[in-house]
Amino acid sequence: MEAKRAMDSHCAAVKSLRVFVIMLVLVWSKGAGGFVGWNGTAPYDDNEESFLESEIDHVEMFRGGSGGTRPLLVGLTLIYEAAAAGAVCLDGSLPGYHIHRGYGSGANSWLIHLEGGGWCNTLRNCVYHKKTRHGSSTYMEKEIQFTGILSDKPQENPDFFNWNRVKLRYCDGASFSGDSQDEKAQLYFRGERIWSAAMEHLMSNGMRYANQALLSGCSAGGLASILHCDKFKELFPSNTRVKCLSDAGLFLDVMDISGGRTLRRMFGGLVRLQGVQKNLPQSCTNHLNPILCFFPQRLINSVRTPLFLLNAAYDSWQILASLAPPSADFHGRWQGCRKNFALCDASQIRFLQGFRNQMVTIVRGFLRFNKNGMFLNSCFAHCQTERQDTWFGYGSPHIRNRGIAKSVGDWYFDRVVVKVIDCPYPCDNTCHNLVFK
Repeated sequence: MEAKRAMDSHCAAVKSLRVFVIMLVLVWSKGAGGFVGWNGTAPYDDNEESFLESEIDHVEMFRGGSGGTRPLLVGLTLIYEAAAAGAVCLDGSLPGYHIHRGYGSGANSWLIHLEGGGWCNTLRNCVYHKKTRHGSSTYMEKEIQFTGILSDKPQENPDFFNWNRVKLRYCDGASFSGDSQDEKAQLYFRGERIWSAAMEHLMSNGMRYANQALLSGCSAGGLASILHCDKFKELFPSNTRVKCLSDAGLFLDVMDISGGRTLRRMFGGLVRLQGVQKNLPQSCTNHLNPILCFFPQRLINSVRTPLFLLNAAYDSWQILASLAPPSADFHGRWQGCRKNFALCDASQIRFLQGFRNQMVTIVRGFLRFNKNGMFLNSCFAHCQTERQDTWFGYGSPHIRNRGIAKSVGDWYFDRVVVKVIDCPYPCDNTCHNLVFK
């Protein structure tokens, strides 16, 4: 009876949301830079790691402004002095970033946003990776749109619109944390050096005068913002307000649908190949296998700097790539559900509710610290700070009448305590759920 009630509520939710979600897919699939749905392809046939590494490219999202405004285009700047320190992308090219200078009350405020883009954990898929924008600045866009938390418009980004806003491009394949190389394959795993070179460059270009700073990141960049949070704080004097924000960076070490641990296996290859161990917090590696210390759940309680976790409880990337990847779906039962929650049956919904419950349990200790903040909504989404429609706008996601941008701003400026966890699916009708083709 309980299972029937759960399925009935799931069906009711699908009926109320389906038109909205399908409309989003139809709109976002049009035009350059729009939503790109999952099309079932990967760089190598039936290769799990390639699926994981490439899937983030299929989670391209709508980045346009709200109300018909034209998004700001910001050019790419290469860090030329990084070469001397060996701080280079996978293919040996220079790292880069995009910056829009602050003004007025935000002239000495800095927001550093770390780009996401999956990981590479084998020589084979790192060789593939280095021929993309996530492994080489040669393939990076020369201009990108600044929307969401990067927008320059007060009606789209009320708290950070006039800050110095920087997007640091991601081209190392290990969340800015590796330090190794493979000469034979001509691969450079220099994420940690890129981080250091970029921070040194920005400090010398005005960031050292900051009176307040925020390190943020999405997906693999969200994980990086956790890994580098305390290092970021150490760049500034003690009287500078410094905090960190991780968007969709709470990747969980949990069992997949087959009882295996897809993401642990993937992270294991990454940590070994890219020499990540030496750059992980010793507070974790002193008593745990370094592979386990790449998972945020074992790091968040020991981050000393104030940290805000923004995550979807039913994270689309994790459902696609680590909970129900093709390699764990022996009979193809999850082929529809992992791309579209409306196609999930009662047992699949129960499994996803279990994933949410584990996430809620994991953050309990983190929430005991007054300095920390959280916005955990019951949506099928991934990365909500860069998208204007989810960050701040008409109909954007809310929990108890509180939106994402306001929640982050209230927490950052200590206006109110923000630790909100949504009720389980299907109670939230403000979600902008992702559906993949």
